[in-house]
Order: sequence, then structure tokens, then C-alpha cells
Amino acid sequence: MSTTSSATLTPVRTPATVASPAPARSTWPWVLLLVLLAAGLTWVLKGYQLFQGTMVLCYAIALLGLNILTGYNGQISLGHGAFFALGAYAAAIAMEHGGLPYWAAVPVAGVACLCVGYLFGRPALKLEGLYLALATFALGVAMPQLLKYKHLEQWTGGVGGIVLMKPDAPFGLPLSQDQWLYLFALLVTVGMFVIGHNLLSSGSGRAMRAIRDHAMAAEAMGVDNPHYKSMSFGISAAFTGVGGALSAIAVQFVSPDSFTLFLSISLLVGVVVGGLGTLWGAFFGAVFIMFVPSFAESVSKAAPWAVYGVALIAIMFAMPGGVVGLLRSTAARWKRRAAP
Repeated sequence: MSTTSSATLTPVRTPATVASPAPARSTWPWVLLLVLLAAGLTWVLKGYQLFQGTMVLCYAIALLGLNILTGYNGQISLGHGAFFALGAYAAAIAMEHGGLPYWAAVPVAGVACLCVGYLFGRPALKLEGLYLALATFALGVAMPQLLKYKHLEQWTGGVGGIVLMKPDAPFGLPLSQDQWLYLFALLVTVGMFVIGHNLLSSGSGRAMRAIRDHAMAAEAMGVDNPHYKSMSFGISAAFTGVGGALSAIAVQFVSPDSFTLFLSISLLVGVVVGGLGTLWGAFFGAVFIMFVPSFAESVSKAAPWAVYGVALIAIMFAMPGGVVGLLRSTAARWKRRAAP
């Protein structure tokens, strides 16, 4: 009689496996302090700086969504820029053709991306690893062309895209449009990260991580793998779509050429730089996406992407676990040194 080795059911202990999905309760006062400091930047930053801050928040929400899929559920996506584009267009169409206010267009975009992401993730269950990555890659390549499709031009605006109006501050608040939009994006970001924290701390979050660590063992313990994989894809797309909707309102314009395949690659790079399987790494990844390309161009206008590549390689060598991984290892070393 043959026996099954228990070692075959033991999950691989990667840095993402042991990373906690959320901060301890004692850290929440620090989180609240950071939120207040971020809100205080409303009266410190001016003009384009406020726009950059708003875009960092948009990217952070999108990166959280991609991290739910890749970092916590173990599914690789090279086409999440398509959901970012879908969220942006859903919000733009809802505002331009549906007459919805900007604050209502954002959840509409999230729901639309949730449905599309779930429908895409369901048949993709038969694909894993590089095959799933290739399928999502195809989605990212096809999305700009679909947005230019002539039978959709009356909704998408075709190559010309859709121009949006930046919202004014409500209730007569003494805030400029840029200030209010930054505060609105910050409010949405806080809400989305609270939702993400609660999701990843729940039984569903534990099921996602179990599938990532060892799908066969998770199924043997009663986890419904197809359901959780599909829902992970849908939820991830919804978060990314909300980020795209906020970016459309901030930029005041959407066009197919704004959502190239490089956006999908940048989102994946941001997740890795921030830290796979970490909740707060999304902010560090968003800062990287927003500022490093501009920094590379300022260093060398002749070869900016060469500088970008060198910076990325240096970061990966210095921080193989991402920024959050480096912070955690540094904190652990300090604790060991401080221990008697």
C-alpha cells in the first residue's frame, strides 16, 4: 500500500507567503496619521504637483487590485492596463452620455470592471502560469484597438476619445478644482484600501493565499478553487477600474492611445517594486510608476528608457522583496539588535 508524502502538500515558504495581509492593530494610529498628513498636502502642493499626487493615488488603487490577483492569489496578469482603460472609459461614458455625476461614475466603473473581469477569469481557469500571462497579454494588446472600433465610436469617441470636465468643489468649499479632486481621490483611496484590508483579512483572503501557496492542498481542504480564482480576477479588475476612473477624471481626457501595453507592464513592475503580497506596497509602486520615468528622462533625454532599465535592475538587486520587504527586513534586524 502506497502512502502519500506529506511534503508534497507543504506550501513553499516564499516572502509573499509569510507576509501579513494587513498591519497590526497597533499600527492603525500611524496609518491615520499618514492619511491626515496626506490630506494636509492639499494646502502645500500646487497645480501640477496636486495632479501628480492624484495620479499616485489612482495608480495605488490599481496596483492594490493587481496585487490581490498576483501577490495574494498567484495568477499572473500582463494585461491589467485593459481594465484600467475599461474603468476610465466606463466613467467617461457614464458622465458624458449617461449624465451621471463624477462621484457616481466611479462605482459604476468598478462594477463594470468587476463583471468583465469575472467573465474573463472564468474561462481563463483552464490556463495557468505563462499561458494565463499570455492570455492577459493578448487582452492588453487588443483593448486599444477595440476602443477604436468603428461600431463603438458613438460611445468611445474613436481615436479622438472623450473630453471631460474637472469637477468643482461641492457645498461652496473654498477649494480649487485640483485641491478638491485630490481630496476626493484620497477619500476613495482610503475606502478602497479599507475594503482590501477587510477582504484579505477574511476567510476569502485566506482562501486566496491558500490557492497561491498550493492549489491542490487548498482544494483538498475544501476551498472552491474555480470560484475564488474567478472572484479574485473580478475583484482585482474592479479595483483597477476604480483607479482608471479616477485617472480619467483627473486627466479630463480618455483616448485609446493613452492605454498602451506599456501601462500593463508598468502596473506589474509597480507591484513587484512595492512588494508582492503586501497591502501597502501599492503606494511605493505608484510613486515609482509616476516619478521614475520622469526622472529617467531628466537624466538622459537621448536614452531615458536605458536609465529606467538600470534603475529598475538596481532596485531589484537591492530590494528583491520590494520596498516593503526591505522595510520589514530592516525592522527585524533592528529588533534583533535591540533585544538583550
